[in-house]
Amino acid sequence: MASLHTGSPNQSRELLRIETNLFNLYIQGKPFHPTVETLNLHRDESETWVDAHFHAATLKDALTIETISLFSHEHADLRNWNLGDACAPTFYETQAYELVIEKKADISLTFYHDNIHVRQAVKPLGKMILSGILNFQNEVGHSELELRLNGEAVFRLQLEIFPSKIDYKNDYQMILNDVNEQIYNLSFDFLRKTYNMTGLKETNHQSLTEYFTILQHIFTLLVQAVERIKLSPHSKLQRENRLVDAARVKRAGKENIAFLAKRPHLIAKDSVNGVIEVGGQRFTPTHLLESRRHVDYDTAENRFVRWVLARVNQKLKDIKIRLAEKGRTKDPELMNKLNRMQSQVQRSLQHDFLQVGEMRQFSISLVLQMASGYREVYRYYLMLLKGLSIQNDLFRLSMKDLAQLYEYWCFLKIHHLLSKKYELLKQDIIRINRSGLFVTLDKSQQAKMVYKNPVNGEIFTLFYNALPKGDRSQTLAQRPDNVLTLKKNDAAAEYKYIFDAKYRINPAYEGTPYFQKYQTPGPEEDDINTMHRYRDAIVYSEGQGKEYERSMFGAYVLFPYHDEDRFVDHKFYKSVEFINIGAFPFLPNSTSLMEKFLDEIIMDSPEKAYERTTRPRGTKEYYGNKLSGKNVLVGALSKQSQLDAALDHGFYHTPLRNITDHKVLTRLEFVALYQSIRLFGSEDAGISWYGRVKDWKVVPRSTITEIPSNRGATDELYVKFEVEEWVKKKKAIIPAGHGIYRILYTTDYMLNRANEVSELRLETEEELSEWREKRRAGKVRVTLDREHLDLGSAVLGIELN
Repeated sequence: MASLHTGSPNQSRELLRIETNLFNLYIQGKPFHPTVETLNLHRDESETWVDAHFHAATLKDALTIETISLFSHEHADLRNWNLGDACAPTFYETQAYELVIEKKADISLTFYHDNIHVRQAVKPLGKMILSGILNFQNEVGHSELELRLNGEAVFRLQLEIFPSKIDYKNDYQMILNDVNEQIYNLSFDFLRKTYNMTGLKETNHQSLTEYFTILQHIFTLLVQAVERIKLSPHSKLQRENRLVDAARVKRAGKENIAFLAKRPHLIAKDSVNGVIEVGGQRFTPTHLLESRRHVDYDTAENRFVRWVLARVNQKLKDIKIRLAEKGRTKDPELMNKLNRMQSQVQRSLQHDFLQVGEMRQFSISLVLQMASGYREVYRYYLMLLKGLSIQNDLFRLSMKDLAQLYEYWCFLKIHHLLSKKYELLKQDIIRINRSGLFVTLDKSQQAKMVYKNPVNGEIFTLFYNALPKGDRSQTLAQRPDNVLTLKKNDAAAEYKYIFDAKYRINPAYEGTPYFQKYQTPGPEEDDINTMHRYRDAIVYSEGQGKEYERSMFGAYVLFPYHDEDRFVDHKFYKSVEFINIGAFPFLPNSTSLMEKFLDEIIMDSPEKAYERTTRPRGTKEYYGNKLSGKNVLVGALSKQSQLDAALDHGFYHTPLRNITDHKVLTRLEFVALYQSIRLFGSEDAGISWYGRVKDWKVVPRSTITEIPSNRGATDELYVKFEVEEWVKKKKAIIPAGHGIYRILYTTDYMLNRANEVSELRLETEEELSEWREKRRAGKVRVTLDREHLDLGSAVLGIELN
């Protein structure tokens, strides 16, 4: 059943009492965390508290535990606790607890904890009391409190510190697994590309197949390294003392003096040959210690080598069992390879220098790092284990500092969501040097992942702890956690979005201002304000003296909350659509809103991406006026020779009767040439040439002598456009089933962006936006009421093929 409330959230209770023969230990504080209660964390499906780890042990015989009393949520009071009894979560991160140790005698008792801040918080209070406030900050998991008597540990108390914002047994453990798995997969990809293994990965999870793939490529090298060790194994010189008859001792050491002084029964009177004189009498020893030295191979390094080979042998057994389960034992070549590898490993395990004890603890010695053979075995072990050599605090922090771990996880999880659909081109989290592979992901490092969209070839980059090149703040330094930069086709600008990890949540306690405003748990208001600051403070400039532009198109908080269905009604989620600033709940089983949004902004057209931003007032009118002015005349060529004449003499002419509204002549800035399929063929058809109008005039056709008229001299009026310079488009605008019969008016904005002639008839911003959005999803067909654009009257539809 769910726990009962134990009083006011501010009420402090006695949580733990331990009585011993030397001291009594008390811990007092809040028995529950209000955020945990509000979010209903650390329960199973039946709403029962999960089990928490608790252990108290004496380390010296002089100390005896008399009683242990632990707070019971069910009874809301202290209850006797015995080994094996269940324990509910009682201690939480960022919550203060008062520790009091009452000594029963004036003894030298001191407190110790791995965290120096916790250790320094507990100080003597008089002669008989140790007291202090414990606050574990964001450290979760097992925490050891140790008491030392005269400098030696005599008592150890193990508590399990639970998170206050996420579920411990589910979210926290999954975050740990995700971090390890993503780092492993990155390193595996790196190894596969480095050693030309099997190409792109097909699975996103660690498997025996991946293990066997790496093992095949390093197995021979591993065996060779063991054989090199066999030639000169690491050893230590052991000294052994044996008690033997004095007459058989070849060389007696000085240690015999002290040895015989304590054992008078080993000496006998010998007045003639006695070598020891005591009280005027002479004695001779009957037995002596003889020291012998011998070489011993039972070292930590040899134990490690044996342990690695034993692990490989066990993995090969597991692979054979898995193959048998899948019915693949009929593959003789594969089975022979496995048997051969197993035989080689077992033969290596029989070497004399590997007949050693079990490895109980592991430390990296100079022998493993530098000695021939040993360093290779160590490196191959890292490749098989994870492909990593942990050179920073990533995994140490992952067990303790939850805020830092959440930040790492957010970056790696965004990468995971992107890598499922897009091709990873480059990454710099996993690097290599002479001594192996290294993880560079930590708070002091910058990292980036580069992807390619296989649908349209667009490149985008995910930055961690860094701003893209050219972005900066002209006031105070800004460094968001994650920045996604999108480079879209047909757009010069890059579209950049900030995703900032914040291990903070406002649980919206009833009666608080936050609850009255939003009704639902969500990010802190200060964090949303930080997103506004990021978007306004980070600017971009192309160089010295160039104009600064705001470069961030959106900024979002990633915060730990599991109920996505409930959060969609939160103001800070809806604000993403309105002003492109807001928040997304982000936990291992709560990533759907974030994944959906990533897909949207990646597939956005440049226009749609721009429309997501909050624009200055008057922008719509500004661009409306800009689009409404049709300043380009696209003219059809009547014969092939007209193209050569136009390009050679820098002009274009068309009958004045084709221009029904003569006022348009005053607005024209450009002229473009349309080459029909009928005259130029399908390969050369379309719009390839355009130029800026230098001047225009109305003249009789007979005065245009650059190209003779088919009908001879005529007085019909023509408009002759003089062009500054003809420019050839990098990519021609193709007909795609449509054409221009005489002339068509459009804008230079459309002329620069169209791929097909039919686009030039998309006159409204709504039509243009719809067409580009659909084109990014595939091939688009624009339907008109006539084949020739200038003869038609309307766009009938914009549809995906």
